[in-house]
Amino acid sequence: MQTDETDRALIALLQENARLPVATLARRLGLARTTVQARLERLENAGIITGYSVRLSQSARPALRATALVSIEPRSGPAVLARLKSLPQVRRVHTTSGRFDLIVTLEAETTEALDETLDRIGEAKGVRGSESLIHLSTKLDRGA
Repeated sequence: MQTDETDRALIALLQENARLPVATLARRLGLARTTVQARLERLENAGIITGYSVRLSQSARPALRATALVSIEPRSGPAVLARLKSLPQVRRVHTTSGRFDLIVTLEAETTEALDETLDRIGEAKGVRGSESLIHLSTKLDRGA
């Protein structure tokens, strides 16, 4: 499904605040409420909008966040991904090009939990090596 300028403007408003009422969205877009409701349903049915979520403040997030850059053996992706999915501190996994194969985002309440998770990643069959980066502070966050 193709999105047009109005769809992109609607999506941008929702990314700023997914709790905006349809009437407010309609007013900001200069459209009828029923038009906005129909567009939302179309975007949801097409799988462009897959859900609405809560963004937590820095103080409500787990105390520690880190990124692990992981290189894996050829053809070991499914096994490594299964291991990563089994670790509750793993929040996101992206494939990438370059020196590393995966970018893994982690969140943990303690340094011990973070250290344990990094050890579990390093021990996974198919992991060739990894490098971890602890997030210190967030300077810009536009959400997911």
